[in-house]
Amino acid sequence: MESMGDVLRSINNPTLRQRQRDLEQELFNHPLVKALQSEHPELDDSRLRLHMSRLYQYVEESRHCANCPGLEKCPNDFPGHFSKLTVESVNGSADLYERKTACRLKVAQDNQDSIRKRIRSFYVDERVLNGGYDEIDIMGKDPRRVSAVNKIFDYITSVKEDGLNSRGIYVHGTFGTGKTFLMCYLLHELAVAGYTGVIVYMPDFIEDLKSIMMDGQKMKETVDTMKNCDLLIFDDIGAENLNPWARDHVLGAILNYRMNRKPTFYTSNYPLDGLEKHLSFTSKDGEEIYKGQRLMDRIAPFVDVIPLHGENQRGTIR
Repeated sequence: MESMGDVLRSINNPTLRQRQRDLEQELFNHPLVKALQSEHPELDDSRLRLHMSRLYQYVEESRHCANCPGLEKCPNDFPGHFSKLTVESVNGSADLYERKTACRLKVAQDNQDSIRKRIRSFYVDERVLNGGYDEIDIMGKDPRRVSAVNKIFDYITSVKEDGLNSRGIYVHGTFGTGKTFLMCYLLHELAVAGYTGVIVYMPDFIEDLKSIMMDGQKMKETVDTMKNCDLLIFDDIGAENLNPWARDHVLGAILNYRMNRKPTFYTSNYPLDGLEKHLSFTSKDGEEIYKGQRLMDRIAPFVDVIPLHGENQRGTIR
């Protein structure tokens, strides 16, 4: 370890003092610092010298940002942020202040993170939700689904302009025409607008209820989440193997709560009359037409039906 005498001698070293003066002059001649001085002539050189470390960091981080290597490799002291200098007057004297400011990449990442937090999925592949969406691609993928896509676009625009109402959408069509993809797009776009959403893949959800029902707290939290989110999507309804308890006490309770309150959305291979037949039959009790009708009374009056035509897109690259 150096002695105090060595430290003092290094401070008094003429070479080091000259190097310090050269660095100071180089910093003062930097275009960013000159621009700061030009914009704030009230800052004299003596005041700026008190904040040499701030000026240096300001210049260095500006250089890093100009040659940005990406958010993951950000070399700045606080990744995703840069030093922003402001001049404020305190007690009649101008002084220099530094604030860490998020860069555009960090702002974009934070926005995406906040969007993802508004969306919750049960048994739906997260890649479908987070894969990105291109309106031109959605519209142009298959001309036969243009009418359906336009109705989805119109719904999104309406909610963004006029707010959410209790009316949802029922999309039905054959396998692989993009029903889930369109609903995920709707969910994403309205999450960007600040709405919360849940998408549930019905076959796996109904199957999993057998284990969830043994945990009363988890069951309550799951049902409450579906009841209270802004947007609820039941994906592939009609493909599940229903039992009376799941139909009447879970699905029925959720729909009974949401009708006239919040919109519920559906994708299905069945049109509405086919779904009613499906909901009227359970593996345990067989056909119970009135129970199917009872559930449909909580679905059909509260949705706009959109048939989706087109080729099976599964296995193709979007």
